Amino acid sequence: MSWIDIIPFDKAQGKLKRLYERVTGPNNNVDNIMLVHSLRPNTMEGHMAIYKKVLHHSENTLPKWYLETIGVYVSMLNHCNYCIDHHFEGLKKLMQNDEKANQIKKGLINNTFEGLTTAYTEGLKYAEKLTLKPFSLEKVDIQKLKENKISDGEILEINQVVSYFNYANRTVLGLGVTTEGDILGLSPNSSQEDNWKHQ
Repeated sequence: MSWIDIIPFDKAQGKLKRLYERVTGPNNNVDNIMLVHSLRPNTMEGHMAIYKKVLHHSENTLPKWYLETIGVYVSMLNHCNYCIDHHFEGLKKLMQNDEKANQIKKGLINNTFEGLTTAYTEGLKYAEKLTLKPFSLEKVDIQKLKENKISDGEILEINQVVSYFNYANRTVLGLGVTTEGDILGLSPNSSQEDNWKHQ
């Protein structure tokens, strides 16, 4: 499930065991992206905290399905199948409309952004530039988002989701993490800040 050793749930002790217990899903499942941090639990704690605060916080105003869409798109740009598979399942679960979710995924693959508003399309264009050519971003890129009624706070949400997924993609790709044994599409409860359990 990765190119480096991991400590499985049943052999974890101390702080690592406590962290595993915080992020478990059904049957004590811990996503492989978290298991890969097991030799340095402090990095798992940091990873989970930013993931929860950026993607699953109750004070976000952009819809969670759109934030997941950004994550899927960034992961496509980075060729990170692990995150594409996980977060597309999460997107489908949130939308409760497989046909619409599949239309969005097709639009991401083709860069046509089918099924999305002009504002959300601009958000994805910003995500693409921030992922592939961050040095080329200018104030005008932000202005385009504002012209499409995306607030400054929502621009920050988009920025942080893009930044998080670039971090997660590089964690996965750099350590050879696979979805073997994972349960796809689980996510923490966004209404309870300290609840990291995956369901």
